[in-house]
Amino acid sequence: MSLDAIDTPALLLDLDKMDANIAFVAGRCRESGVNWRPHFKGHKTTQIAKAQIAAGAIGITCAKLGEAEVLADAGIKDILIANQIVGPIKIARLMKLLDSADVIVSVDSPENVAALAAGGKKLRVVIEVNTGMNRAGLEPGPGVVALADEIARYSTLRFCGVMSWEVHAAAIADPAEKEKVTAQAIGMLTASADACRAAGHDVSIVSCGGTGTLLYCTKQPGVTEVQIGGAIFNDEHYRLHFGVTLPQSLTILTTVTSRPNPTRVVVDAGRKAMSWDAGMPRALGVPAVASLKLSAEHAQIELEVPSATPRIGDRVQFVPGYTDTTIHLHEEIVALRGGAVEAVWQVAGRGKIK
Repeated sequence: MSLDAIDTPALLLDLDKMDANIAFVAGRCRESGVNWRPHFKGHKTTQIAKAQIAAGAIGITCAKLGEAEVLADAGIKDILIANQIVGPIKIARLMKLLDSADVIVSVDSPENVAALAAGGKKLRVVIEVNTGMNRAGLEPGPGVVALADEIARYSTLRFCGVMSWEVHAAAIADPAEKEKVTAQAIGMLTASADACRAAGHDVSIVSCGGTGTLLYCTKQPGVTEVQIGGAIFNDEHYRLHFGVTLPQSLTILTTVTSRPNPTRVVVDAGRKAMSWDAGMPRALGVPAVASLKLSAEHAQIELEVPSATPRIGDRVQFVPGYTDTTIHLHEEIVALRGGAVEAVWQVAGRGKIK
């Protein structure tokens, strides 16, 4: 199939670039002696998860129970759900999932621990530690040990470690300062792990890290695994706000549908095809852009100077502003190698928000 046969809007994935990015992250992890458990929430595609495992990932991280169910159906067994699973409906689903996968869940309260233990099946748990994100998680220190003690009271639960995400360091522009803040945050996590060990608990997992800190999180002593995910695509958010310089492998293919005047280009993809929340998409292969506006079904490009191109019917590709909130808008990814279509993959995790 040629690219001309692909209708628009469409998600295009350059496999050569993605493979290079996967190899880069996997190589950094190997060099540091740290395991890689990449996040699924950014690509939601089982073929990509399997490519990451083939490159050395020990398992997959996901954000939602529904994503974990998709992974298990695809034969991926070692799964970390990096969020709290709360309420009888979700816990019942989790218990069923344990029949086909070895799942780890995150906890930060005795109430949730008790509810999970009452599910009656063996379950691995990690404690989420707040190292600066200031969302969920226990503060580092005695509270983490106390919750580990609580977990140890239940025969159905196995405490296996701690996790966090040092996102507040990701947008720091100065490399030395970013490394310093990353080290400080992860130091709080590893100190909590050490305190749990001192209290007699076995800590096999110390999980952290993301694309915004990928150059530094793998190097921190005491870390056992990192959750770096978005680096395989590297969108505009990561490039502009987090300083990531890896090749950008994912684009949105659009068609020019209107040229009302020599400076305006209208294409057939708007907010329903590419997100704008964390960063605006970037048009490729067009004259200098003065502004970009997204409506529900269209993108409106205003050029700095009049131009006859692109013409009506021409194709324009955009680098996503943020892949995490663009992928889930699409049903499939068109995978290219050398400019030719190699495969069309279902975004199997699309809509799995429960």
